[in-house]
Amino acid sequence: MNRQAVYAILVVLVLGLLGFAGYSLWRQDFVRSEEMVDMPRTGEAASNPLYVLKLALLKDGVKVDARQRLLLSTHTLGQRDTVLIYRDPRTLAAGDAKALLEWVARGGHLIVRTPPWRERVGEARVPVLDDVGVTLLDASDGGEHAQRNGCAQLFERGRQAQSMFCGSRRFYFYNAESEPEAAWGDEDTAYVYARLPYGDGKVDVLADLDFLSNRGGSGLSMFGGPRLGGDEIAQASNAAFARQVLAPNYKAGTVHLIYAAEVPSLWHTLIVNSWMAWLPLLLWLLAWLWQRMQRFGPLRPAPAMERRSLLEHVVASGEHIYRYGYGPSLYASVRAAFLLRLRRRDPYAASIEGEPQVELLAQRYKNEPGLGPAQIRDALAAPLARDHAAFRTRIATLIRMRNRL
Repeated sequence: MNRQAVYAILVVLVLGLLGFAGYSLWRQDFVRSEEMVDMPRTGEAASNPLYVLKLALLKDGVKVDARQRLLLSTHTLGQRDTVLIYRDPRTLAAGDAKALLEWVARGGHLIVRTPPWRERVGEARVPVLDDVGVTLLDASDGGEHAQRNGCAQLFERGRQAQSMFCGSRRFYFYNAESEPEAAWGDEDTAYVYARLPYGDGKVDVLADLDFLSNRGGSGLSMFGGPRLGGDEIAQASNAAFARQVLAPNYKAGTVHLIYAAEVPSLWHTLIVNSWMAWLPLLLWLLAWLWQRMQRFGPLRPAPAMERRSLLEHVVASGEHIYRYGYGPSLYASVRAAFLLRLRRRDPYAASIEGEPQVELLAQRYKNEPGLGPAQIRDALAAPLARDHAAFRTRIATLIRMRNRL
């Protein structure tokens, strides 16, 4: 067995001992325990803000019919039934409001709330409330702001006072045909609750119905912001107050709970329940943007790229050499290049000099315009110093003669 195999076996043994020691320490302090975790509500429990109230009434032996819309055409109301409309009463149609009041006059019990305080009502008609003589308090009415929409204190023997109807729209009932059987408030701060007789039945008007909802705050997001805490209806004082509100026809008929389903938006569902998917994607996107980002700061024009054209380098080198008085060297190089190619194409013409060579080249270029004996003779003769025109002409002629060989 070689040395490398021995080292590998030792490493495996050391890692195994370390793993066994770590497992032993973990088992020594490990304690098995059970923990109850509340799962998110689904189905009707998530969309119905009165779901807990429905279960409590069913457990108490009360007939309950919970639905999202009133649907008087398919749900006949009994003479001793109770109808609780959790949503804004302004959503009621005129025909439904008239039918409800006729039913109340025959002995029914109707529970409604006032519109949200943050929405201006003005001179607009509010179904049911205007018919029973309720006058709503608006933001433009006089009085101190704290008196108009401050909290009302619910006192219960042996318990601490609880704040209710905070930020809700209060009302008056001085236009009602009869005095209320029960009321909560006064003429200075307006009222948050009143039970008004209407025919043989009763109409309960409340500033809001948040105390009946499953979670803190309103079951509908449009009625108020979310609050922390458990179910409002699960609190003892709220449950006791709810029992008093439902008292007139309690167990005498069916309780109809009319609510508007609160379906969470797609964005809320993605943010709360799908963060395991979008958070890594967001981090990956930010990392990619960081990698692609060149620099911080204001935008600046891109720097000029270096020019890599070989012809431009050659031209610049030639201009530099000619500027410093090396024109004869440039001419000699071009003339030597012409003679070198002439020696390969016509060795005889390259071997002679003087006029015979000029005549032979003129005969060779007789079909080329601008390459007569005079031009050839000038091209083969060195130009005078600092004669720029003659230098350019001779260079151009030699290059042309070389290309035509």
